[in-house]
Amino acid sequence: MEKRVAIVGAGISGLLACKYVLQIGFHPVVYEAEDGVGGLWRHTIQTTKLQNPKQAYQFSDFPWDSSVKEDCPSSQQVLDYLNSYAQHFSLIPYIRFNSKVINIDYVGESDEEMKSWELWNGNNSPFGSKGTWHITVEDTKNFSTEVYKAEFVILCIGKYSGFPNIPEFPLGKDPSVFKGKVMHSMDYSALDNESAAELIKNKSVTVVGSGKSALDIAVECANANGVTHPCTIIHRTAHWFIPDFNVWGISLGYFYFNRFAELLVHKPGEQFFLSLVATLLSPLRWGISKLVETYLKRKLPLKEYGLVPNHSFLQEISACQIGVIPESFFDKVKEGSIVIKKSPSFSFCEEGLIINDEAKPLDTDLVILATGYKGDQKLRSIFKSEVFQNYINMLTSSIIPLYRQIIHPRIPQLAVVGYAEGISNICSNEMRSQWLAHFLDGNIELPSIKEMEKDVKVWEDNMKQYARKFHWRSCIVTCNIWYNDQLCSDMKCNPRRKKSYFAELFEPYGPTDYVGLVRK
Repeated sequence: MEKRVAIVGAGISGLLACKYVLQIGFHPVVYEAEDGVGGLWRHTIQTTKLQNPKQAYQFSDFPWDSSVKEDCPSSQQVLDYLNSYAQHFSLIPYIRFNSKVINIDYVGESDEEMKSWELWNGNNSPFGSKGTWHITVEDTKNFSTEVYKAEFVILCIGKYSGFPNIPEFPLGKDPSVFKGKVMHSMDYSALDNESAAELIKNKSVTVVGSGKSALDIAVECANANGVTHPCTIIHRTAHWFIPDFNVWGISLGYFYFNRFAELLVHKPGEQFFLSLVATLLSPLRWGISKLVETYLKRKLPLKEYGLVPNHSFLQEISACQIGVIPESFFDKVKEGSIVIKKSPSFSFCEEGLIINDEAKPLDTDLVILATGYKGDQKLRSIFKSEVFQNYINMLTSSIIPLYRQIIHPRIPQLAVVGYAEGISNICSNEMRSQWLAHFLDGNIELPSIKEMEKDVKVWEDNMKQYARKFHWRSCIVTCNIWYNDQLCSDMKCNPRRKKSYFAELFEPYGPTDYVGLVRK
C-alpha cells in the first residue's frame, strides 16, 4: 500500500516532524493555514520575548545565529530563527500554505472492527491497515475545499490558539451589556503592531488573567498610555514568576533539570528503589522549592502588591506554569501605570466591570481576556468521527491520553506532536519527532492497546502528584530526562548522553544532548 504522510501545522512541531520524516525517506505534505511558518510565533505582541534562555530553546542541529546576542530573544528573532531552520533543511517545498484543515476522517475500517483490535492499528504497524485518512482542506484565499488522502497523519496543531477559554457570565452581566469592547488575548495578539497600538492608545484597558500573556499585554498598554490611562490587571490566582533563570547566582537547571533533581521526585513507572530514594529525599525537594521561593520574595516586591502565590514553586514548575516576568513590569506597577486587583470573580455592566461585588464598577474602555485556551477541544474538533472525538477524553478527564505523549492507543495511523509540554518545547518536540521517525521506519514496536492505556494512566497520576492545583495541564518537566530515557530506549539509543558520571548526574540536559538520534 502507499505510505503517504500528512502533517497538519507548520509551527515548531510541524517543522520538526517534516524534517525527520523527510530524513527517513518519506515525502510528507504539510498543511498550514497561514502564509508562513512559525505557528504562534507569528501572532505575539510586540514586547513578547522568549521564556527560555536561547541555549535551551534551540534545535539540536541548528544553533542560533551569532548575531543574536540576547539571552532571551524577541518574538521576531524567534520567528526569524524558525524561518532559517525551514530554509536550511529545505522544508518549504513540502508545505502547502493558506491550507486550513477543516477536519480529518478515517475511512476503510468500521468502528466495531477497530474496537476489537488488541494491537494498535490492528497490526502494531503505522501502515498496513486498509484504512485511509481523508483530509478536508480549505484554501484560505478563495475558500474552496478539497479532500486529500494519506495513510498516516501527524497533528501538530498545538493547543494555544483557535479555541479561547471564555469565562461564563450570568445573563445581564455578560459582555453584551458593556458599552466598550471585549476581546480575547488571542485576537489581540493576532493584530499587527500598528493596529494593536491604535487599539489601546488613550484607552483605559483592563486585562483579565495572571499568566505571562496577561502581564505582557499589561506592560504594552502601560508603555502606550502611562499613568494617564492606567492598565488594570484583574487576577484570581497569583503565580510564581522569575526575573531570569538564575537563583542566588545558580542556573535553575541545576535545581530542576538534571538527573540528580529527578531523583528527588517520583517518576511514572519507577522501581521500588527509586521510589524509596524520592521519598527519603522529599525534605530536600521541599527545601529547594522554599529556597527558590525565598529568593523570589526577596528579589521581587511580591508581598507589597499581594502577588505571593498560595502554592509552592514546585507545583508551579511541575505544571509548566513558570514564566519570566516582563523586565519593566514592577516599575510600571510602582509608577501607577499598571494597577493590580485580586478578585475571585467579575462580571460586566454598562460602564465596565464589577469586581469583588463592589457597588462602584471599574470604569474601562477595553477588556482583554487573557484567560487561556481549550486545547482539548481544539484537538477533538479536528476529527469528523464522534467516536474519535470521544476517545480524546475517554481514559481521563484531565489530559489527552497519549502513549509516549505521541500515540493515542485507539486512534490508528495518527500521531500528535506538540500537545504535552516541557521546559523547552523545541527540545521536547524534537525528541518526539525523532521517536516518530523511528516508528514510521519500522524500528519501534508498540505494546498492546491495553498496556498503552495502563502506561497513559500511570503518567497521568504522576503529573497530578506535584501539580494538583493545575493537574489539567499535560506537563512532564519534573521528569523530562526520565521521559527522554524511555524514548531513547525505544529508539535503541543510549539514554546516557553526557561524557562523565559527574556531568551525567549534575549537568542540566539540553537540546544538543540529543542530536543525531535519527540516521540519514
